[in-house]
Amino acid sequence: MTQRAKIDTDGGGTPGTPAETEPPVVHRPAGLTSAEVAERVARGEVNDVPVRSSRSTTDIVRANVFTRFNAIIGVLWVIMLIVAPIQDSLFGFVIVANTGIGIIQELRAKKTLDGLAVIGEAKPTVRRDGRAAEISTSEIVLGDLIELGPGDKVVVDGVVAEADSMEIDESLLTGEADPVVKRPGDPVMSGSFVVAGGGAFTATKVGREAYAAQLAEEASRFTLVHSELRSGISTILKYVTWMMVPTAIGLIISQLVVKDNDLKNSIARTVGGIVPMIPEGLVLLTSVAFAIGVIRLGRKQCLVQELPAIEGLARVDVVCLDKTGTLTEGGMDVTEVRLLNGSDEAYVHKVLGALGESDPRPNASLQAIIDAYPDAEEWRCTESLPFSSARKYSGAAFSEGDGEDSTWLLGAPDVLLPPGDPALADIDRLNEQGLRVLLLARTVHELDSPDVAKDARATALVVLEQRLRPDAADTLAYFADQNVAAKVISGDNAVSVGAVAGKLGLPGAENTVDARTLPTDHEEMAKVLDGNAVFGRVTPQQKRDMVAALQSHGHTVAMTGDGVNDVLALKDADIGVSMGSGSEATRAVAQIVLLNNSFATLPSVVAEGRRVIGNITRVATLFLTKTVYSVLLAILVVVSQIEYPFLPRHLTLLSTLTIGVPAFFLALAPNKERAKPHFVRRVMRYAIPGGVVAAAATFTTYLLARHHYTGADALGAETSAATLTLFLVSMWVLAIIARPYTWWRVALVATMGGAFLLVLAVPWLQDFFALKLVGTTMPWAAVAIAAAGAAVLEVAWRWVDRRFPA
Repeated sequence: MTQRAKIDTDGGGTPGTPAETEPPVVHRPAGLTSAEVAERVARGEVNDVPVRSSRSTTDIVRANVFTRFNAIIGVLWVIMLIVAPIQDSLFGFVIVANTGIGIIQELRAKKTLDGLAVIGEAKPTVRRDGRAAEISTSEIVLGDLIELGPGDKVVVDGVVAEADSMEIDESLLTGEADPVVKRPGDPVMSGSFVVAGGGAFTATKVGREAYAAQLAEEASRFTLVHSELRSGISTILKYVTWMMVPTAIGLIISQLVVKDNDLKNSIARTVGGIVPMIPEGLVLLTSVAFAIGVIRLGRKQCLVQELPAIEGLARVDVVCLDKTGTLTEGGMDVTEVRLLNGSDEAYVHKVLGALGESDPRPNASLQAIIDAYPDAEEWRCTESLPFSSARKYSGAAFSEGDGEDSTWLLGAPDVLLPPGDPALADIDRLNEQGLRVLLLARTVHELDSPDVAKDARATALVVLEQRLRPDAADTLAYFADQNVAAKVISGDNAVSVGAVAGKLGLPGAENTVDARTLPTDHEEMAKVLDGNAVFGRVTPQQKRDMVAALQSHGHTVAMTGDGVNDVLALKDADIGVSMGSGSEATRAVAQIVLLNNSFATLPSVVAEGRRVIGNITRVATLFLTKTVYSVLLAILVVVSQIEYPFLPRHLTLLSTLTIGVPAFFLALAPNKERAKPHFVRRVMRYAIPGGVVAAAATFTTYLLARHHYTGADALGAETSAATLTLFLVSMWVLAIIARPYTWWRVALVATMGGAFLLVLAVPWLQDFFALKLVGTTMPWAAVAIAAAGAAVLEVAWRWVDRRFPA
């Protein structure tokens, strides 16, 4: 059976003539010829909008190299190379290395993303030379005939050439949620998608002329913007710049004008005061952490279409799951057909076979029926009504070959049957076992009648068994362990969905809610959602409303799905997660696509997000503590009208051992803590007291050393004592940040301490870094002051925890 569209069967022909025994021939457009395609390609009439999954190499290099702070440090580096030994220019080489690492990691992430994007790219079906073939979106030319089915996205603008009950959702473009029925001659816009039926359209606008081309290109870009983490760091850097500029000017005047010192030494100490004010590694480390996250997830066949999605998932506290394709595998099996109202078994099998053949793009339920019942060759479909998740049933009208005509519906029993029907009790018992039940009913109305389901006669129940995903139970257990509430939202019968969720061990699965009873008010709906975990008979619009209701109660919501009925909710959720085998429309709007179709990948994505956000928050405290103490030391020096104690080499050594190297390891460590809001406040509440204590302890040691040491080499001894105090206090900050301790964290802190001791113990390293402790009184005093500073740090941070909880 190849006939799908409605056929005029009135008029003409007598019994036994070919007009009744053979289906009429339908002439389908053959599409463009190869020669016509070549001609259009030569004219440039190709859909050449680049599908970009990532920034270009040029953009990556530019973003990492041409930064405000790199410009400042670059100028200071050049100055130091001219006026001071190479040791005082080490900070420039560190920046070069950090920038190089950032570029390499982002290029690796780009390569991973580009490779995954090719794997996950949907290929539209185009009819050329009378044959249908899948091609890349970029190969479509003007005038191509593009076939459409349920879930397919309209990739270019065009005009409908064929339509078989085709309904298109244009909500992503117009905001109108109701599907639009399309007929031949109607326009279609790129960015819309098919929710029911099928057909074909002729491309009238391709490339950048297409309505949604620019939107689609922009939406699929790899981006580091629009995240709380990135905006928080930008806010911090803005304040740092405001503090740094006047402080640096004061330091320059103090060291070059007020103090009558050697010019080159004054310049070196001025630069030494300015450089540590800049948290230059923070942005780079954030980029590296995100990029490595993309690479790690890419190895698990997870395509992150928008980088902030990693951060978003770290903040998720509610995940909404569609049952079909998420908790269950796509395939189903017919386990039983229960006859109703004295129906004939052989006749019912014929009806089911004909219904299966009537839909060119069957869903999972209909595919199971097709597998179980062969097509009745003598039956001819005269009209079809594709399945729609909004109405919950499909239908077809047949000419049965013996002069009889009949019209059938197949769908949700509780939608097609009136309340109180005796069959509903049997259906409930089947649903309680986790089985899916469809009702086959004969109707006396036309398929295009709004009352088509009214007075339909129940003929049989088709019982389907769903295949549970083997990894679903472990995944639900993970979310429960991580305090992420799982809500199963399905279009299927609520009792059946609850039974499936119960088999997988979902907490609260026994309390199921039929979405038809949900209140429409968002506040009331949110209360029901908070108190229950399983919802059935949910319409696509309700899914969207449920996401909005949860968000109105302050929840960060992730939505998973694979069908066109999930698109609206996926788009509105904080994070949309699509299966790789899902419809093109779902993949287009989702931020994360699980290319391996494994729900079990989701915990890895959540864990990766938590690792990135939690660890960046940790290391940001290290970087900003340094900024605070550098600014305060500079201010104290300016006010006191004395030499700045440090050369650039001293602070390069301290930054490397107490921030640079440890931050790299801490940023990539496992971290399961759910990300919390208010990034700037949470970082600064630790960085400010940490920086104040470090600056106060260091300046105290420096003032004592200035009174203790005399002679020509006094400044070197004073600097060494102050450096010792600053290193020990900074190490204590690191020790606090590294908690809770594991063997490798303890080893990391110990290694950094050992490296500093090595510098103090080896003569040539002492000379290289200009660090030599003189005598015993002042070095031990420096240690004692640092110990007092560490004690104050412990008290201050615990007070902050109580006074300003995260």
